Amino acid sequence: MGIPSTNKGEGHRSRLRERFLSGGIEGFHDYEVVELLLTLGTPRKDCKQLAKAVLKEFKTLPLVFEAAPSELERVKGLGPKNIFGIRLIKAVADRYLQKKIIGTNPLRNAREVLAYLNHFLKDRHRECFLVIFLDAKNKVKKTEILFEGTLTSSAVYPREVVRAALNHHAAALIFAHNHPSGDAHPSKEDIAITRQLVFACRVMGLTVHEHLIVGQENYYSFSDQGHIAQMNMEFNSV
Repeated sequence: MGIPSTNKGEGHRSRLRERFLSGGIEGFHDYEVVELLLTLGTPRKDCKQLAKAVLKEFKTLPLVFEAAPSELERVKGLGPKNIFGIRLIKAVADRYLQKKIIGTNPLRNAREVLAYLNHFLKDRHRECFLVIFLDAKNKVKKTEILFEGTLTSSAVYPREVVRAALNHHAAALIFAHNHPSGDAHPSKEDIAITRQLVFACRVMGLTVHEHLIVGQENYYSFSDQGHIAQMNMEFNSV
């Protein structure tokens, strides 16, 4: 005769795992996703109410994943051990999407690049400036966040961008940054920074193909709007 489990949550966790293994994540409530992840760090504790508290605090699943450890730990009951699953899934997803675009031509595979940028940048609380480094055939060599915080002309340094490009032996670049406000329309600072970057890169023989601003539900393309071509014309006339 088997010994009955004294852990009331074990059966519930087992059912969650079985649901996922048999049907995937479809049909799961967001709090159930969080609950499943919390069990990775606390396998013997009932995490249902804690998961609901996490969703109540951060409102949406993306915001849970984007929260810093110190922010997560403000929720009573969360600590370094049981946030393990939440931090792990975000890190794995970031690496998966980044690896997926390495070696691709983003000028021909814009959808995958936008999917990566949306995942990586959209729900961040702070502005992040990311560079996609391309080789001479416009294939992705590397992606890297170079600057974080409020992006002003004094916070994004063209020389640092050029130095990183040379270190990665890049021939061309794509810039991207997010607007935490959700509005993807460029500010005057965004346009000024882009012009400085285009000019600095041209001096060093580097091509700038694009600068994308990622908003909450949309994006803004400097290339599609003609800004990059116009800036190159300005450089040629200098």
